[in-house]
Amino acid sequence: MKRLWFMLTFVIVASFAVLVWIGTRIYQAMPPVPGHVVTTDGRLVMAEHAIADGQHVWQTMGGMELGSIWGHGSYVAPDWTADYLHRECEYLLDRWALGDFQAKYADLRDERKAQLRGRLEAEMRLNTYSESNDTLTLSVDRRDAFEALEAHYEQVFREGNPAYAIPRNAVSDPERVRKLTAFFFWSAWAAATNRPGDSVSYTSNWPHEPLVGNRPTGETVAWTGVSVIVLLAGIGGMVWWYAAQSRGEDDRERPIEDPLRSWDATPSQKATRLYFWVVALLLLVQMLLGVVTAHYGVEGDGFYGFPLSRWLPYSVTRTWHVQLGVLWIATSWLAAGLFIGPLVSGKEPAGQKPLVYTLLGALVVVVAGSMAGEYLSIQNQLSDTVAFYLGHQGYEYIDLGRVWQVALYAGLILWLFLVARAVLPVFRGPLRRGEASLISVLLLSTVAIGLFYGFGLMYGRNSHLSMVEYWRWWVVHLWVEGFFEVFATAVIAFFFARLGLVRPELAASSAVLSATIYLSGGIIGTCHHLYFSGTPTVALAFGSVFSALEVVPLVLVAYAALDDLRMSAATTWSRQYRWPIYFFVAVAFWNMVGAGLFGFMINPPIALYFMQGLNTTPVHGHAALFGVYGMLGIGLMLMCLRALTPGKVWREGPIRFAFWAMNAGLFAMCVFSLLPVGLMQTWASVNQGYWYARSQEFLQTPLMSTLRWLRVPGDTIFAAGEFVLVLFLFGLGTGWSFGRAESPSPEALESRV
Repeated sequence: MKRLWFMLTFVIVASFAVLVWIGTRIYQAMPPVPGHVVTTDGRLVMAEHAIADGQHVWQTMGGMELGSIWGHGSYVAPDWTADYLHRECEYLLDRWALGDFQAKYADLRDERKAQLRGRLEAEMRLNTYSESNDTLTLSVDRRDAFEALEAHYEQVFREGNPAYAIPRNAVSDPERVRKLTAFFFWSAWAAATNRPGDSVSYTSNWPHEPLVGNRPTGETVAWTGVSVIVLLAGIGGMVWWYAAQSRGEDDRERPIEDPLRSWDATPSQKATRLYFWVVALLLLVQMLLGVVTAHYGVEGDGFYGFPLSRWLPYSVTRTWHVQLGVLWIATSWLAAGLFIGPLVSGKEPAGQKPLVYTLLGALVVVVAGSMAGEYLSIQNQLSDTVAFYLGHQGYEYIDLGRVWQVALYAGLILWLFLVARAVLPVFRGPLRRGEASLISVLLLSTVAIGLFYGFGLMYGRNSHLSMVEYWRWWVVHLWVEGFFEVFATAVIAFFFARLGLVRPELAASSAVLSATIYLSGGIIGTCHHLYFSGTPTVALAFGSVFSALEVVPLVLVAYAALDDLRMSAATTWSRQYRWPIYFFVAVAFWNMVGAGLFGFMINPPIALYFMQGLNTTPVHGHAALFGVYGMLGIGLMLMCLRALTPGKVWREGPIRFAFWAMNAGLFAMCVFSLLPVGLMQTWASVNQGYWYARSQEFLQTPLMSTLRWLRVPGDTIFAAGEFVLVLFLFGLGTGWSFGRAESPSPEALESRV
């Protein structure tokens, strides 16, 4: 155990040292935000703070929930970076073609087209930013292009665009539209303009735009090759290591009766039932919002003919869908931590129950308040300043306003306090071999969950977009994908040890080793989200290599899943835990498919260069977020509810249907709709440019519309499974979900006597 703890400590310290160093390099190399933009003849195009103010407008109207910037955001509206860049290129080429050859660019001979493209590339890639006076200088032609695009975006956001799911008056003030256009311009300028003294743009030539010579860099191709080699080497090493391990049979006697049968649930443990009912409600609402959000992808401004977008526009439903997904999963895991605390120490601290209810009340206030603020922000009822603090921050997964974000962080600190005060007394008494390490892993992950959400507070309202992305992924990748997984591993291992199905020392070593393996690639692997976010090549290099290492442990994850299944069948009484364990097995499957297969499909730099922000991303997102962390949350919730009612028999039919329907529906949704749409978009991105893969012209073709309609069967099956699961959860409180009580086995009766 000492060796394992040393390995875990070394991985955490070394990995965070590298990640922080990469953050300093991003800060030094991020694209400048000019204070003024002027023309070569001295006329002002954009006043001081216009670009930053435009970013605030974008955040208030929903930000990443209404299209994307640098590939990060939603998928129905365009990527505004690629859209602005391509429209500017088309404007300049047509203007020059009419001036030089009296014809539109599309009507010219190939040699004249090549001549104009060469002129365009030379102008667009030349860096005319002056650091000394913080001024960017543009040609008169580019100034005129900006004016033309301002008129275009004013029409889009004032009159609305059903194909983009943008309602009327999304942004109605002409001055705010001009600032918003300035922000779009800056993101496109950084994407096409060479870094000083270099031949690649600030975003490593992303997006793919042949008109200005935006093509994959040599580093993008080279580091893809390195990541593949590292992946193969890691898989080989993992297989050899596993083959070398001793796997002797555990022939010790297991308990004749459920050890938790004699456990009297404490008041705070009983209070977690209310948490699980809240989880069920949030899960149901999130599912309904997901149905509406997905439908907006084909109808745009309505729901089967009903003009729902007048009251619930796409940016609102998607914001709530994403936010509630994170919140219900997190709530189920927080409840599991509160439940397991007294189980670890064997007693409950004084006043624990009122504090548990207080935390739940605070979480409900944060959910309701943040959702209301986001709605008011998108409906233009809040100023850009107030919207950041009480409304919509504009950044996917952490959309909630800063006040609600701080309140949620305070709630997590309270949760950390509640779990710690329930667990720490166990160290005052004697412990069996391995228990101290197992409980220490549980506490370590609890501390990380409580504290790491705070890194979402490291950026402010006026922070540079590159740094916002850096800190945002600390929350999304490290908080959710990293330490929550370590916490879940420790909780599952503790439950199996507490039930007597596995030795504590084996559970402890397994938990520490799993944490080491996951975090060795997961911490630095955060950078695979940052390849093209105005970051230097160092983020691409480290991100590609270590994100490949994230996939390595998923290759053998089925072994642990099968071990869990065997333990569920080890005794007669342990079979009552089989449905929570089935959800853990589903986690292993989706870890391999959703996080491993679909994740690595888009993670290598050359793949992400063409796929970032296409429908290949929600394939990975749905399969990994719900398939892994959602199933984990449901499994932990069912395990706690099962432990709360050890003497009662669950009805098999509803939970069986819910399990298979959710898994089958999720698979159908991803494989029969999202994946084909994403692959078709990738083909369009490679052949014609990224802008085309996200354009109305491509996405509204009959084939693409048919593929998006094919989500309906999978979504319907999935929704039916979720609905039955919710009924089952509430039925545990009403008694509907309980079946006929089983008679105890003769061995159990003899044991009691």
